[in-house]
Amino acid sequence: MAFDTWLLYALAALGLSLSPGPNGLLALTHGALYGRQRTLYTIGGGALGFVVVIALSMFGIGALLQTSLVWLTVMKWVGGLYLVYLGIQVWRAPPIGMDIRPSPQRRSGLSLFRQGLLSAVTNPKGLLFFAAFLPQFIDPHRSLWGQFAVMAGTFAVIEVITETLIASTASRLTPWLRRAGRRFNQACGGVFMAIGAALPLRG
Repeated sequence: MAFDTWLLYALAALGLSLSPGPNGLLALTHGALYGRQRTLYTIGGGALGFVVVIALSMFGIGALLQTSLVWLTVMKWVGGLYLVYLGIQVWRAPPIGMDIRPSPQRRSGLSLFRQGLLSAVTNPKGLLFFAAFLPQFIDPHRSLWGQFAVMAGTFAVIEVITETLIASTASRLTPWLRRAGRRFNQACGGVFMAIGAALPLRG
């Protein structure tokens, strides 16, 4: 993967990790309930789940590209439209408003890991998102395995870092999201709309 393409992918992945979603909300909730250290199990499970979803999306796309490269262009445009639609949905989403208090209940690390994993792999919107998102960055002339390693690894690292920050600041972040959550959602939605509009036009 060319460096400029990777950089654009990393920025888009960062926008996705920061936007409202089940795993980010789970990291926020578990961070407030169980603390940062135990929430790392949740975050690790979610990161593994996203790697699985990326693999399903990417190798499904790769199989389609073996039929015809025309499909790559079609998927880029359909994917771009879907990202614009997703951006509109995020833009219009209400701010997160939760009253979270630390819980004395202690859950096992395996239980938290499993919840993070299932949150990622059972969300059908995740598979749809990556099916729309990944074709913008796939080079059909390069090794699909190599691109998968770079894309999945990059996304997993970004996801772990951002969700760890979310979990670490959960007690301060929740009140802020109540006050400024709508503007935050609009910023994230704007990023998705811009990506959806611009990426299909790239060569």
